[in-house]
Amino acid sequence: MMKKMFIWINVCFCLLLLGGCWSSREITELMIVTGMSIDKDEETGDYLVTMQIINPGEIASQTKTERLEVTTYRTTGKTLYEVMRRISTEIPRKIYLSHIQLIIFGEELAKEGIGKALDFISRNQEFRTDFYILISKDGPGKDVLNVLTPTEASPSVSLYSAIEVSEKVWAPTKGVTLDELLNGLVLDGKDPVLTGVRVNGDRQEADEVAGLEQIKPSAVTKITGYAGFKGDKLVGWLNEIESKGYNYIIDNVKSTVGSIPCEEDGNIALEINKAKSKMISNIMNGKPSITMEVNVEANIGEVQCEIDLSKEKTIKKIENDAKDHLKFVMGESVSKAQNELKSDIFGFGEAIHRQHPEAWKRLKGNWDETFPELEINYRINYDIKRLGTISNSFQQDIK
Repeated sequence: MMKKMFIWINVCFCLLLLGGCWSSREITELMIVTGMSIDKDEETGDYLVTMQIINPGEIASQTKTERLEVTTYRTTGKTLYEVMRRISTEIPRKIYLSHIQLIIFGEELAKEGIGKALDFISRNQEFRTDFYILISKDGPGKDVLNVLTPTEASPSVSLYSAIEVSEKVWAPTKGVTLDELLNGLVLDGKDPVLTGVRVNGDRQEADEVAGLEQIKPSAVTKITGYAGFKGDKLVGWLNEIESKGYNYIIDNVKSTVGSIPCEEDGNIALEINKAKSKMISNIMNGKPSITMEVNVEANIGEVQCEIDLSKEKTIKKIENDAKDHLKFVMGESVSKAQNELKSDIFGFGEAIHRQHPEAWKRLKGNWDETFPELEINYRINYDIKRLGTISNSFQQDIK
């Protein structure tokens, strides 16, 4: 009897596990959002939200029609929650946010602060945390979502992929996720940065299919440096060199290319295939300082001048020149943050907090005044590992 009861209990328990997803929804009932921009409405001052939604029928269809694979919808509201409900008056299905790839803030809204908008994004259970958050430079975020691309059906997916690829091979680029942004906002001694994006070309023709029916598209989106924040407010931009220096300092360089000038005309291109940075804080007589230890391994990728790479002293000179250039690149980034942004985007204060917690208690209250005067020292080790498939360039043999 007990054995039969035990079997029935197990059967009932298994049936509970086989019940399926109680919250599942059919794709035919949803509008899948791949990208969203949040701007400030110029007339009312409310949120102006643009959502890019895929047309699943067009993507799956074997027959090409005149309809596009994506559609954008736009509406306004005093809160983002209100916008999400109001947009139901324009679309036939419930919006679905779990597949979103990008959220783009307009530059004007970012200058006023993105904290209130982030409250909705971080609170809503449909949002995952692996999408990228960007700032639209020199224009509203809605313009970025309007740019059709020749390589991807969805502009949002195209831009997301571009960030992922560029981050692996080009040092000035980095995708920032929601978790990283929130950490930058709440950690002591650190301010956040966000990736910048801009529209290059004719914004008026960016959303027209005719613009793709030529070798050179009418407009393209381009990843362009970092947007520096003070708290939740945009305070300035880092150019390409400063953005590269930022990534070296925060230990985020996977691979990139740098160049140093030759003694005569031309340049030497170096492929960086390994870079490791360590941030060390020091307290001397109550005064803080930071030492950046950077180890770089590189290959020679291109030589535009006549030099003898078979000589050890030539390689040593290239290493020393590359070391000096890297110090300059990181110094430019630090200078911009200390003198213009007045924002500790590198997390120097957070490093002091971790490594010297007692000293941080004293420094924390006046960190905004201390950071611009903070001394930064550099210890760089630069090694040339390979010369490529040839040693000396054949250019000197060309008659």
